[in-house]
Amino acid sequence: MFKYIKNDLPASVVVFFVALPLCLGIALASGAPLFSGLIAGIIGGIIVGALSGSQIGVSGPAAGLAAIVLTAIGTLGGFENFLVAVVLGGLIQILFSILKAGVIAYYFPSSVIKGMLTGIGIIIILKQIPHFFGYSENPEGDFAFFQLDGENTFSEIFNALNFISPGATLIAVIGLAILILWDRVLTKKSKIFQLIQGPLVAVVLGILYYVFTKDHETLAISDKLLVTVPIPESIDTLGTLLSFPNFGVIGNPEIWITAFTIALVASLETLLCVEATDKLDPYKRTTPTNKELFAQGVGNTISGLVGGLPVTQVIVRSSANIQSGGRTKASAIIHGFFLLISIILIPKLLNLIPLSVLASILLIVGYKLAKPALFKKMYHLGWKQFVPFVVTVLGIVFTDLLIGIGMGLGVGIVVILIKSYQNSHFLHIEDKSNGVHKIKMTLAEEVTFFNKGAILKELDSLPENSYLELDVRKTRFLDNDIVEILEDFSEKAHNRNIHIKLISERGEVENPDSYIQFFKLRPKTA
Repeated sequence: MFKYIKNDLPASVVVFFVALPLCLGIALASGAPLFSGLIAGIIGGIIVGALSGSQIGVSGPAAGLAAIVLTAIGTLGGFENFLVAVVLGGLIQILFSILKAGVIAYYFPSSVIKGMLTGIGIIIILKQIPHFFGYSENPEGDFAFFQLDGENTFSEIFNALNFISPGATLIAVIGLAILILWDRVLTKKSKIFQLIQGPLVAVVLGILYYVFTKDHETLAISDKLLVTVPIPESIDTLGTLLSFPNFGVIGNPEIWITAFTIALVASLETLLCVEATDKLDPYKRTTPTNKELFAQGVGNTISGLVGGLPVTQVIVRSSANIQSGGRTKASAIIHGFFLLISIILIPKLLNLIPLSVLASILLIVGYKLAKPALFKKMYHLGWKQFVPFVVTVLGIVFTDLLIGIGMGLGVGIVVILIKSYQNSHFLHIEDKSNGVHKIKMTLAEEVTFFNKGAILKELDSLPENSYLELDVRKTRFLDNDIVEILEDFSEKAHNRNIHIKLISERGEVENPDSYIQFFKLRPKTA
């Protein structure tokens, strides 16, 4: 696991600095104790990272679950009651893994997965703009487009422009310049710049900037614009920051409903992130999905037992890991230990990091996920790829992650139906001499009930006194609905003087009386 430690160690540092604001921000957005987000990050890194079959996926508290957590804490009567649902949700995920439910990820179109990555990238950019200008003390903001305070994503950005903090903005710009310079120029000049990562330099400069300008009238950064990590008085008192589930409410049906919701949503989000992460993996490794569900289930069970938020694989951290050169699961595990060590040994130092510097790091991550070149590439692939892609992106940006994915998947299904409608058969008019229309219809390899409308339309439009050759030699599957259509058409054809010749692998049949009987004679593969 430590074969590529020279790659994984620098990557784990980047993931740590990306994960820290995400853990705190998701806890805030979820209405949960801040420490619960850090616990989930630690467990997602160490426990899930060790059990997972993914080499570059990183797990932790997920933005896609924030709204569910916020609602559940209120309806279940408190955070301790909610933790019971997290524990049960983890056990249900383990059951999913035993039932081999991981295959569901393979049924999502590539265009939807790419749309998910792009939509998340755009959300990251939009949500970090206010923090970049030093507008809010919340390190991640409200993940929904329409927020609890009546604002929305764009109004928050405009508000930020009216309340710019000069100091926070200045160090954010410096941090962003360092990250771009490091990525585009310095890493190609010397190996030292590959070992010492740009995000680490930006964070160190951010701390130094705060320390040396905190008494400056204009350039000082307000304390509320810094990272806020709960500080234990000693290692012995660390346990006092933990919360534990109240198993006395386990008989409440709402607990079980919430548990199943968490298991289902967390599993779906994880599987989609696994699919997306595997696509980003430069080494094209494949993650065993059932093993991943098991790892996530164990992680959620433990997280709930010690007061953590639900855990999923997170595309933001995973993509940051890949972009930073992570090679194996060691980077995810080490980042988890960094989170654990940091809250024990250096919480006061972490609380000196300006949020605007962390925002500059996340802006780069977001841009790499949502590059304009990807929109151009998807457009050139044709509307069948571009439309589900765009709908997914817009759905995620203006609603939330799961609704956006559902919208993209729905459009993808409609595209499949349209494509199936168009490709069910081929119709060719060969001859119109002597007043007889000689027409040949060739059915596709697979013809299902989706194709009923197209075939029925063509048959009903045939003129009287026609000669129809129906070629099914290429057809390997013919739905019973289509057979019934052909049966019904036989009667119509007789009344309209339409002669039918059925051509199959077994020979030719003139004006067959029973299509059902004919197809029963075909091989079982038909």
